[in-house]
Amino acid sequence: MFELRRLRLLHELALRGTLSAVAEALAYSPSTISQQLAQLEKDAGVPLLVPDGRRVRLTEHGALLAAHAARALELDERARGDLEALQPGIAPVRVATMQTAAHAILPGALALLAEREPDLRVEVTELPPEEGLFELSARRFDLVIAEQYPGHTRAHVDGLTRRTLGADAIRLAVGPSEPPVDLAELHDRAWVMEPPGTAARQWAVQQCRAAGFEPDVRFELADLTAHVRLIAAGLAAGLLPDLIWAGAAPPVRLIDLDGAPAREIFVAQRSSSTSRSGIQAVDAALQDAFPASRQT
Repeated sequence: MFELRRLRLLHELALRGTLSAVAEALAYSPSTISQQLAQLEKDAGVPLLVPDGRRVRLTEHGALLAAHAARALELDERARGDLEALQPGIAPVRVATMQTAAHAILPGALALLAEREPDLRVEVTELPPEEGLFELSARRFDLVIAEQYPGHTRAHVDGLTRRTLGADAIRLAVGPSEPPVDLAELHDRAWVMEPPGTAARQWAVQQCRAAGFEPDVRFELADLTAHVRLIAAGLAAGLLPDLIWAGAAPPVRLIDLDGAPAREIFVAQRSSSTSRSGIQAVDAALQDAFPASRQT
């Protein structure tokens, strides 16, 4: 019989590509990962891994077993969901969230859960949406709060479902003492944006290009509160979502953009976890908390 724990290691290797990445994600030593996979090879009776330079790669047998491992993990999760339906709260709900949702949505959602499900343990980690969605597939998290920008739909991944929480308006932000301006008038300004490779950065650059200029991105920062400080000090311009204010008065001047663009905020989970009552409770609380956190 195959041990599910070893099958998960093979599944993780298929997702992450290297033994060191699997070890880091699961807090094991690489030698432990290697030993467990070697035992899995003995259980299978066929080679699952072959050396590939300084790494290893899955053989045809390994890839086949990894696919079966994914299905076995789904069945395990469904079984746990059925058990939780009989005894709610027996497992914690692990949530990955982007920074703005951590500020503006989660506090309200957690307050609702404290009233509705006082025995439910919710664990929260802040991660960029790109990383959070990957880790959701890898079963590190149960729910992910993420976003997608107008015209930039995120890839749909087999085994994951998503539900929209709401829309979050994006506005041009300049120093508090500056007069209202159009985006095109800021062609010679310094800009603060999120790092390259993020959906937010791609969208912001495209808005500037559509206005007829290439932005001078002098500040690349993942922390949006740092964006706010630079803009409030008059050192940069930026494009900021309303959720960053979490109901507080913005210390910058906000200017509506043409077309009133908004990003979609959504929550994603694995299809195999839909029966878990704890996840359903957290999902409902996030939905109920969102309207109260949105700036109007």
